[in-house]
Amino acid sequence: MERAREAQEHEGERGGAGHRSAAAAPALELLVHGVGGTTPEEMLRDPRTVRITGDRTAAVYRRADDTDAERHPENHRGRPVPEAYVWCNLTSGNAARALWLLLLPFMVANLAHWMRPMTTGRPRTVRLYGLIVRLLGLTLTVLLVAAACEVALDLGAWQCAGTRACVGRHPWLGFLSPAAPDAGWWSTPGRRLALASLVPVALTGLLWYLSHRTWSAYESEQPVSHPAEPGEEEHRSALGRPGFWYGRRLVARLRAAHTAAGFLTVAAALGSPAARHDRRHGGVALQSLGWLLASALLVGAAAAVWVVCSRGRTEQRLDRDLDRGLVRWLPRGALAVLLLTTVYTGWSRPGWRSAGRLPGDTTFGALALAQGVLVVALGVVAHVLHRARPDARAAMRGQAGPAVAMLACALGGVMSGGVAQRVADWLDGTGQAMAGPPVVLTWQASTIPPLLLVLLVLVGWLARRTWLLRRAETEAVERDYPGEPDDSARTLRIASARAMAVLTDRAPLVVGIVSAVTLLLGAVALVGAFATDDTPEGAAHGTVPLVRGAAETAQALGSWLIGVGFLLFVTWGRRAYKDASARRTIGILWDVGTFWPRAAHPFAPPCYAERAVPDLTWRMAAWTGTTGGRLVLSGHSQGSVLAAAAAWQLGPSARKRVALLTYGSPLERLYGRWFPAYFGPASLSALHREVDCWRNLFRRTDPIGGPIGLPGDCGPQVDRAPLKDPLAHGRTRQDPLPAPILGHSEYQADPAFAEERKRLLARLRPGLPGPRPADAPAGPEPEDAPVGPGAGGGPVGPGAGDASVGPEPGGVSAAPEAGDVSAGSEPAQPDGASGDAPAAPGA
Repeated sequence: MERAREAQEHEGERGGAGHRSAAAAPALELLVHGVGGTTPEEMLRDPRTVRITGDRTAAVYRRADDTDAERHPENHRGRPVPEAYVWCNLTSGNAARALWLLLLPFMVANLAHWMRPMTTGRPRTVRLYGLIVRLLGLTLTVLLVAAACEVALDLGAWQCAGTRACVGRHPWLGFLSPAAPDAGWWSTPGRRLALASLVPVALTGLLWYLSHRTWSAYESEQPVSHPAEPGEEEHRSALGRPGFWYGRRLVARLRAAHTAAGFLTVAAALGSPAARHDRRHGGVALQSLGWLLASALLVGAAAAVWVVCSRGRTEQRLDRDLDRGLVRWLPRGALAVLLLTTVYTGWSRPGWRSAGRLPGDTTFGALALAQGVLVVALGVVAHVLHRARPDARAAMRGQAGPAVAMLACALGGVMSGGVAQRVADWLDGTGQAMAGPPVVLTWQASTIPPLLLVLLVLVGWLARRTWLLRRAETEAVERDYPGEPDDSARTLRIASARAMAVLTDRAPLVVGIVSAVTLLLGAVALVGAFATDDTPEGAAHGTVPLVRGAAETAQALGSWLIGVGFLLFVTWGRRAYKDASARRTIGILWDVGTFWPRAAHPFAPPCYAERAVPDLTWRMAAWTGTTGGRLVLSGHSQGSVLAAAAAWQLGPSARKRVALLTYGSPLERLYGRWFPAYFGPASLSALHREVDCWRNLFRRTDPIGGPIGLPGDCGPQVDRAPLKDPLAHGRTRQDPLPAPILGHSEYQADPAFAEERKRLLARLRPGLPGPRPADAPAGPEPEDAPVGPGAGGGPVGPGAGDASVGPEPGGVSAAPEAGDVSAGSEPAQPDGASGDAPAAPGA
């Protein structure tokens, strides 16, 4: 209020009507860092910084000298007021987040949901794509819990505790052994299984707790709402829809369904051995109870699948409904079935003995088959979507989603098989006392060596291509630095950096080949396990020596590799828990992998963008609404993706007051190719039209950033010519020491950065409205809209700022794009939306 009164008095002295020129208002540069994070001191290049809004998790900082920029704009003429949005603690600030490595398959499956091809007018096919990915995510949850059941129930309680030799090696299991002289109450098979079921139950409960805690912290952030403005199109780009960054309802429903599926998986593993015994030797009462529990289990499973299938994302509006009854009672009902099954299994059955292994082959085989069928179906649906609207820049011709989904299943299989194999080897050191893990898992482990051979061939091919490209780049480097002293070693290093940066563009080929080989080897393993009902080594007995030797080698080496790989995985997580630098590296992985909302799997690591995008949008709306000043949104690397997403969320009038400066940006090179439905040519073209101006900086040595490839009205195109890296080839009087090869870092140190920022500030159109007088009537506020803080002043809502601003001349031409709205109709995107967006050249 104080700032508004000062502005009103100032305008009264000038005799104005509540408006002032843009020159009287300070300009703001909002900096957004990239992957890995940084400090506000480094971003603002000043040791004295002040947090002006936000908390310890994510906040906006200014230099101490700039805190009064709104009250004294005359002190900031000729230069922008820099602000830094620091969001690194959303992904890498907590040591416990290193344990999220164990959720990697869930995260990869969630990525597959967002990799669907761009399409037009096929809402049912789009919904089918999302449905298949959600079902695939459900199978991953069941696979993880089934692996825990295999370790605890089968290997531990059933096989080892029921074998005298194994109990002799592990005396701590003696109280469970029926062979002990003082066999106690827990020694019967049913009670051993009931006690061991606490392990997978605890795992399911832990997953529910982590998902619920992060859901309360991340999915609870509401995006900016603004009243409709004249000229605003009804269907905007998908990332600009009101509910895109608010998936609270869907995550709650999926969490309930996956938690119920986990409990029911434990109930099935626990009750099946008892029911099988009762069908042969039990009485009528136990048999009837077993059938009733099996029926209840099937009903619960059908309910969980129905919840997963029945509803997708609602992006067209801010959906605040939570389906509280379903979210509460579905997991509770599954837990009740599990408790009844525990009592049923623990009932006394004289003469019941444990022998062999539990029927895990059927479970793991059925899961592998279901995942293979779902991946193939997803590939067919993706092909149909891609053919409807082909995109030459889309990775793998639209098959990126199915390929990544296949990798998620492979990761889940490796982790589950690795745990089972290592625990079996630890419990049964001789390899003679126990039957071991299911045959299917052994066959799957045996496919690891052939897959590694394929990877070695790919690495060799990439190495040769890189070597050839380095030779070609050597000549290009010499042309780019004419007149420099001859330094072949320096030239070779620069050429090598450029050649290595191109490897990023080879990723679709590598992922495609690895996924196809994985699918083929998985099918071979499944057929071999069910056809022979024996391990590869056992199935090869009686064959020619070459086949027998290959089978024995593959089984032994695969078991060792899968076990060692899992141990390295866990060791890395433990090291990251203690080592801040390792934890920072893992945080970088999540910066890239958890940008997208949890639309397919509720147990995936949380989406930090559901907090970061509303933060940025609120900050920009508050600034433009209270000062009417100019704003340059400056994003590096992943920060440029957040900046683009936040700009889409602004109202049209506020968006036209924003200029976008990106550098080292993966918007087209990675996101545009792998997520074409959301960052394809049509979407990026729409963003370019909707902001006032956009400039992009990139280097040929940058393995992440690249050109956008759009024409522009700030110059010949959005992209500036590739920046020199290094700035000088050799030693000069200005640079007596060799200039570093920067690659993806320190774009702000390049003179081109300051030049482009100055051009953007000068271009922003003048005559922008100033702050609304204190006694002016408030504009329309969105219902239940939260209040955003203005820097250095009282609370200011973006609705108020937008209400005081009329539409810009010429309006806004936004290109709507079909989003992944799995419930309700999907808006069609006109075919001409991407007509002015040529494909970007390769980096």
